[in-house]
Amino acid sequence: MQLRLKPNTRYLTAIFTLVSILSFAQGEVTFKKANALYHQEQYEEAIKAYTSIIESGEASTALYYNLANAHYKLNAIGESIYYYEKALLLSPNDEDVQNNLAFANKATIDAIEALPKGVISRFFDSIIYAFGIEGWAWLSILTVLLFVIGYLVYYRTQQPSKKRLFFAGSMVMLLLGLVSISFAYVQYTDIQNTQNAIVFAQETVVKSEPNLRSETAFQLHEGTKIQVLEVLNDWKKIKIADGKIGWISASDIKEL
Repeated sequence: MQLRLKPNTRYLTAIFTLVSILSFAQGEVTFKKANALYHQEQYEEAIKAYTSIIESGEASTALYYNLANAHYKLNAIGESIYYYEKALLLSPNDEDVQNNLAFANKATIDAIEALPKGVISRFFDSIIYAFGIEGWAWLSILTVLLFVIGYLVYYRTQQPSKKRLFFAGSMVMLLLGLVSISFAYVQYTDIQNTQNAIVFAQETVVKSEPNLRSETAFQLHEGTKIQVLEVLNDWKKIKIADGKIGWISASDIKEL
């Protein structure tokens, strides 16, 4: 599989103080150095450089994507899937991330058939997740701005036909803005309420109860994506795509 690196597109939310600017510049230098190491096939060194950027508090789709590529080159399937999934959380519709994640998933051992969704559920998911949270947020800003412009023009226009036109248009923009905010909120709450994880152990057993003496429910292998339902000491109650539930050692997985 040919893996292509991404340019670094960052999601910055901090106020631009002098410290943050200097930190950003340093991260950019390290990112370019990591990319150079990757192209020189020094994947372990590239991973160290990418990881140092994450440890400094920065995150971006490109950073996670390139780090996943480096892990994939070293056949570290669990780590590669983990970081592709992290990239996908930031950019759900990124085709490069989706394609590489699909390749990585083919290298996993577990073949788990997901429970089918209903037609209505799939329809609404296709609309709500057509854009990521950031995409819906930007669309809501744009539509609200168009609503304000349309309403101001409506207020100043004297001709009845144009007033009706701009009033209707501004109301449509307001409605679209509210819908965009609602879809962004639905995605946000879904992410907050759903804690996913990736199996990092090459092979692990899932128990029926949170102790080693309990019966083995099933086995999982490196790279499998699971949902964490509950935490009890060093055990985590999980659910896999086909609906099976059990308890796994917390040290065998890494939460997204």
